[in-house]
Amino acid sequence: MDLFESTGQTVVGVPEVSEHAPLAVRMRPAHVEEVTGQQHLLRPGSPLRRLLEPTAAENRAAPGSVILWGPPGTGKTTLAYLIASNSGRRFVELSAVTAGVRDVRAVIEDARRRLTAGGEETVLFIDEVHRFSKSQQDALLPSVENRWV
Repeated sequence: MDLFESTGQTVVGVPEVSEHAPLAVRMRPAHVEEVTGQQHLLRPGSPLRRLLEPTAAENRAAPGSVILWGPPGTGKTTLAYLIASNSGRRFVELSAVTAGVRDVRAVIEDARRRLTAGGEETVLFIDEVHRFSKSQQDALLPSVENRWV
């Protein structure tokens, strides 16, 4: 495989990468061992590492929400992908720049339906969440508090 090929691998919970996706998306690490940098945050036993490598007991007790903060390109989306895939959860990504409350509610309703029907949990990653107004952010509270996402 070269830098411009899609892996074609499907990871549980993570959407398959298309061959037309941006290079950064196609090169996104699929395993925590492939992540470089921030080793002090990823050391064994650290809170972030425990999210990335949950045991069966920790998987059920994972936190209801996590805030990843940092400049563009530091791996926030990648870490969210890895948390979802390593814990067997479905991954849904929204951008606060383009999504509204209607989009958030649709994802939450789908996540709630999947959780009720078959126990499938959803990781909802909202990029640029600080761009949501206070009322838009408030729309997330019940779903996070009730662990629907």
